[in-house]
This record gives sequence, C-alpha cells and structure tokens, in this order.
Amino acid sequence: MAAAGCSVVRRVEELGDLAQAHIQQLSEAAGEDDHFLIRASAALEKLKLLCGEEKECSNPSNLLELYTQAILDMTYFEENKLVDEDFPEDFSAQKVKELIRFLSEPEVLVKENNMYPKHSDLLGDELLECLSWRRGALLYMYCHSLTKRREWLLRKSALLKKYLVDGIGYLLQMLNYRCPVQLNDGVAFQDLDTAKLLSAGIFSDIHLLAMMYSGEMCYWGLKHCAEQQAEHGDEDPAAAGASCTAHNEPLDFREVGEKILRKYVSVCEGPLKEQEWNTTNAKQILNFFQHHCNQ
Repeated sequence: MAAAGCSVVRRVEELGDLAQAHIQQLSEAAGEDDHFLIRASAALEKLKLLCGEEKECSNPSNLLELYTQAILDMTYFEENKLVDEDFPEDFSAQKVKELIRFLSEPEVLVKENNMYPKHSDLLGDELLECLSWRRGALLYMYCHSLTKRREWLLRKSALLKKYLVDGIGYLLQMLNYRCPVQLNDGVAFQDLDTAKLLSAGIFSDIHLLAMMYSGEMCYWGLKHCAEQQAEHGDEDPAAAGASCTAHNEPLDFREVGEKILRKYVSVCEGPLKEQEWNTTNAKQILNFFQHHCNQ
C-alpha cells in the first residue's frame, strides 16, 4: 500500500505540472485574469509544495483532492468558453475529448494503482459525483448544440449516438454513487419530504438535473439515432472517441428515458411540489416515448 501511495504522489505531481502549464496557456490566451483559472493555479501550487515534502508523509487522498479541484476549475473555464461560442464545429469534438480526458484522470489514476477497493475510499462520493456530472453535463450541452445542426445530423448521426450513450452513462453513474437512504425506525427525520427525497436517492438539485438531462438525451437518441447504425465512414479521427469512454453495452433509449423521467416527474410533483420544478418538458418526452412504443 505504501508503494502504491508513493506511486500516486509521483503521478499526481506530474499531472499537476502538466495542468499548471495548460492553465498558463489558457491565461495568456484569455488576456485577462479569470477567477476559476486563478483558483485552479493556486490549488496546483499548494499541491506542488506538498509534493516537495517527504513523499512518505504525503497523504495521497489530500493530494488527489487538490488536483481534482484544480481540474474541475480549469475545465469549467474551458467549458464556459465552448458554450458561449456554441461549440464551434471545427474544433469542438477534439476539445470535448480533451476536457473529458482531464476529468477522467483522477479516477484513472486510482484504478491504475489499485489502491482501494472502491474509488470513493480515496476520492470520496461527492468528488466522484462531481466528476461524472461534469462529464455528462458537458456531453449534454455538446449534443444539444449538435441536434440543431441538420446537415451534421444527416452525416454524423451515429457519432451523435455515441456521444449520447456516453453522456447518459456518466449521468447514471453520478446518480448511482450513493445508495438511497433506507427509511426505518432507526432513522429519524423532522421533514417527511426530505426523507422521501433521500429514500429516492435525490441528494441535491444536481441529481434532479442529471435525471432530466438523461431523459432528454434519451429523447434525442430515439428521435435522431433510432434507425442509424454506426459505420466506419461515419466517424472522423478528430471526433471519434471524443468521450474517452467504453460504454459498449446496448442502451435502450426509450426504456432508460421513460424510467428516469417518470421518477423525475414523481419527485417534482411529490416531495418537491412546493419548489415548482417544471415537468412540462419531461411529460412531453414521456408522451413521445409512449407514441414511439405504440408505432
């Protein structure tokens, strides 16, 4: 375990140096100070100082948390730029691939070193959820932009399907890191609605958004990709593998989307009724799924 810990420390230090150089390039290109880049750089500077100490005394968990927080801030800056520019067609596929690689690095590092039975033992559930959410939400935003490009869809629908499957996979992963709270006599709640949410595995607003995003991506998949089969000529080197994942199992867009949106509507119109979450779009998509099933 000690050897694995030292290996993680060395690798995190290397990755931190690479990320700091990338941040420097982003700052110079932006031509102005950015809050997220400044915060990311500060975290990496602290990481460098800690790694400079006796490596045997370094806590891999603390170092990995610092690196992960820096990556979350750095990639957030780049994601915002892509969204503001509506994902320019000439380079967005490669940039999305790069961002997801950055956001996958902490999990990859833990997996490669086989340090802990579960990733959450080193990274923690909240950071794991955040990494999966950010990757899934990035692919959601990218796919939302692509679905508005009619000519692109005619040529690249199989590629859209890959992005959708990977994005949905990340969002479902995010929703499944923490188990729902089991309500029993040993668990006391002052608020019954809160108890119902926790028992449904809803721990934050982001969990609800992940459900809605997943359902909407299933809708896009059924609408734009249902009749398409991936062909070798349908992918290009820059875009292929933009999500850096291996979700190879078939995904039933209608089944997955219907299940998660029914739960979304039930929660929004049940324990969250007073919060006035909008369910109009979710119900329209459910109607689409039902109509598609009856065809």
